[in-house]
Amino acid sequence: MTLTLESAVALLNQHHLLREVIDGNVWTTDSAELPQRTFSDISYDTRKVSAETLLFCKGRFSPEYLQSANELGLSCYVAQEDFSEYTDATGIIVRNATQAMSLLSAAFYDFPQHDLTVIGITGTKGKTTTAYFTQAILNAYSGGKTALFSSVDNCLDGVHYEESDLTTPESMDLFRMMHQARSNGMTYLVMEVSSQAYKVDRVYGLHFDIGAFLNITPDQIISNEHPTFEEYLFCKRQIIANSSRMIIGADSQHLSLLREDAEREHVPVSTFALRDSTNDMQDADIVSVSNEHTRPAFGLYENGKDIGSFTLSIEGDFNEANAAAATALALSAGVPVDDPSLHAMESIRISGRMERFTSEDGVIAYVDYAHNYASIKALVDFVYQRYGSRHPRITLVTGSAGNKAIDRREGIVKAAQDRIARFIFTTEDTDTEPNSEICAQLMGYVTNPAVEAGVILDRTQAIEEAYRDAQAHADRLNVLLVTGKGEERWIKDLNRHVPFEGDSNIVARLFRKVAK
Repeated sequence: MTLTLESAVALLNQHHLLREVIDGNVWTTDSAELPQRTFSDISYDTRKVSAETLLFCKGRFSPEYLQSANELGLSCYVAQEDFSEYTDATGIIVRNATQAMSLLSAAFYDFPQHDLTVIGITGTKGKTTTAYFTQAILNAYSGGKTALFSSVDNCLDGVHYEESDLTTPESMDLFRMMHQARSNGMTYLVMEVSSQAYKVDRVYGLHFDIGAFLNITPDQIISNEHPTFEEYLFCKRQIIANSSRMIIGADSQHLSLLREDAEREHVPVSTFALRDSTNDMQDADIVSVSNEHTRPAFGLYENGKDIGSFTLSIEGDFNEANAAAATALALSAGVPVDDPSLHAMESIRISGRMERFTSEDGVIAYVDYAHNYASIKALVDFVYQRYGSRHPRITLVTGSAGNKAIDRREGIVKAAQDRIARFIFTTEDTDTEPNSEICAQLMGYVTNPAVEAGVILDRTQAIEEAYRDAQAHADRLNVLLVTGKGEERWIKDLNRHVPFEGDSNIVARLFRKVAK
């Protein structure tokens, strides 16, 4: 891992990002005029620097932060403005600090992506499940040499999984993790790619061997995320120009636009789809086929050829679509169509993803991360598909994240209110927006007088009340849907991570038995 001032300047010049380097009274773009310097570390935290650290000043950076960095011996920084007034350190002034950080982080870690087959997955829904399925297949095929970066867990050695913080990590962390995965002998990497990752340049300069665009529906439409659906879609579309091959959902909205992007960039495309009959497979390359007569088993087909029968541990026909996407990705990555590793996805369970619990007194609960119109609708659709003949009484325990994606709130209510018996609105993650106001807003979207709705801010009490209410209606089949947090053991409340038992653990405790 060798990054010098000279090589950093050269790389930034190559990508037309360098404005100038300011070293005392010297202002230049010529690295020959600069002192030789080698960086042994990189950081975007002013509290974690030394004389050999290259510091990135990005985002809402305040120059006052440099005081602590100066005390630690800061000698060089990258920023979009000159901070000579606040530090004697050499300043590498760039057009875009986050883009520069991504490029220089890749260089610092010796471009680990070049030694990995990197698969990136984007879409409004299904990214995490598709990523887990794909990693399972490639891990089985490669003998445990497939890393995973997801919104739930990261796996850097093909074996151990640790909870992640972001869907797509900051670029510096991303390349550090890729370097560690390479050092651990990994040959494949499967990662989720969020729209924000492209908007804020977390994956700037990263090229995917295979990209996947699963689907698109309005989500995260808010001024501090994506002010319009057009921008949201545009950000997600960037994966096409940054991939060598693409897997695209045949039923995705704006499919023609996605194909135009791929054709313009000369990127070959394969498609996947979910169908209920083998008579309807002509418009996709990889098709999952299932219906009420075959479930939970479903068939997979490649260009009309039967690959085999599969049964997932995660319920829901939407997960059968994710399985088709994962199969398309695996085949594109070189897995033979008749390889038994394709069946590795059958045993995959993901904490908080369609976890099913059944109580001793017959109440059924599903814990899921569903958090917007599309995912809530798919969840309720599944309940009616699976239990509709028994006329289930459905209670939805849900909230909505604060300070982002305000459009989700109306969507959650709209997706469920005409088909469930009761809403219990409760706390979810928030930065500064009070959960009481979020829940009040959710209540305001309820327009169906036939559905019961109320607020219980304490999330544990909300789930407990849902179970008590189900027990009070024992004459019906009761289905509890607990969405938004899964197995996460904390709730972000007013910028603090507050310990929390976790939705899955609460339901398991109440039901006095493990998920099945």
